[in-house]
Amino acid sequence: MQHKSAAKTAAKATVAKTTAPKVAPKAPVKAAAKPAATKPAVAAKPAPAPKAEEKKVVTQRQGFKANEFVVYPAHGVGQILAIEEQEIAGAKLELFVINFIKDKMTLRVPTAKVANVGMRKLSDPALVKKALETLKGRARVKRTMWSRRAQEYEAKINSGDIVAIAEVVRDLYRSESQPEQSYSERQLYEAALDRLSREIAVVQHSTETEAVKEIESQLAKSPRRGAAKAEAGAEGEADAEGDIEDIDDSDGDDTAVADEAA
Repeated sequence: MQHKSAAKTAAKATVAKTTAPKVAPKAPVKAAAKPAATKPAVAAKPAPAPKAEEKKVVTQRQGFKANEFVVYPAHGVGQILAIEEQEIAGAKLELFVINFIKDKMTLRVPTAKVANVGMRKLSDPALVKKALETLKGRARVKRTMWSRRAQEYEAKINSGDIVAIAEVVRDLYRSESQPEQSYSERQLYEAALDRLSREIAVVQHSTETEAVKEIESQLAKSPRRGAAKAEAGAEGEADAEGDIEDIDDSDGDDTAVADEAA
């Protein structure tokens, strides 16, 4: 009897030993499966959002930075003092704070509008050289009424195009041997000269006085202009049309004269 009970006990112990390993591996498998199910799959997706926003800001700024000199067509050369944010009607607006030292004026321009207003970076040295070469050319004055030409000159000055501004300086320049400019001509000439000299001075790291001297030396190289053909008359049209010998007689100009006369 004792042998039989001992045999039964040994058999039970053997069964327990052989069945225990079968249950033990299952628990680790289930435990390992749970973390895989609860692991967040999209935790890193929100990260690209700041990059997109940053790219949008850089695009709006068009590469302009604080302390940089720029050309604002309506006012000429200015310096970006800062880039600030303002809240207007509940919306945040990023602005360039531009200072025009000579005019004692500060302008705030939305960064998203710089392309619309025509704000640009300073001209490169090659373009400045082209503008200076333009000054040596022959003056071209259209045979139209002064009021129309004055509008065209003003449009060129406010275009922000350094070569177009140089053309205005060239066309309105008068040497000492030539008749004096009318008051309105003088105003436009000085406005164009101021815009041109400021940009040249900043690009060449010189003073405005030095830039003006360089401009005048280039103008002195231009072809000699004829004396006035018309006698002294009214300030606008008569003097302006008779002062310069180099007249642009293109078909378009003659048509313009006809329109004015009509």
